Amino acid sequence: MKINQYIDHTLLKADARKDEVTKIVEETLEYNFKSICVNSSYVSMIRDMDKDIRITSVIGFPLGAMTTKAKVFETEDAIKDGADEIDMVINVGRLKDKDYDYVLEDIKEVKKACGDKILKVIIETCLLDDEEKIKVCELSKEAGADFVKTSTGFSTGGATKEDVALMRKTVGKDLGVKASGGIHTYDEAMEMINAGASRLGCSASIAIVEGEK
Repeated sequence: MKINQYIDHTLLKADARKDEVTKIVEETLEYNFKSICVNSSYVSMIRDMDKDIRITSVIGFPLGAMTTKAKVFETEDAIKDGADEIDMVINVGRLKDKDYDYVLEDIKEVKKACGDKILKVIIETCLLDDEEKIKVCELSKEAGADFVKTSTGFSTGGATKEDVALMRKTVGKDLGVKASGGIHTYDEAMEMINAGASRLGCSASIAIVEGEK
């Protein structure tokens, strides 16, 4: 598979403007990226621009600390506006408190709201130890998620090949693994894929694709 088909072309910064959103839509269409990944307020704008482009919306982003009801509402609203995939952030504090029932139900409820849409669970690996990473991957699998994802890219670190390999080992072949945060070059992208990533979240997507040539 060509590397462009691994990439969710991403624009999530707080000060993103409409012209920047328009630009990444054009880039996604030109380079045939797997999807475009944005905050939920831009989903309807992108769907109006192109009815076929695959849209990923982040939910509970970037902290994940809001209520489950809020995450469910945002998920339902994003899907109504045209989102095809949902990337939700777990409640990291609840996980670290070992409140596993809460974390499981949080993911389950968002998955229920997704229906047949793909759900990726952002676990924010930079804030977790290996035991916590393994546990939340197991909870994500139990909750019916489709992917686990390393990072928001807005915390203290991004994806590492070691974390990707651990996540892949934990979820096996049944779930996807998305590496995101700090992937800037073709070589870095290939490190993640070779470690087990089946999707990449990148803002340097064009540089990565150009590096493949």
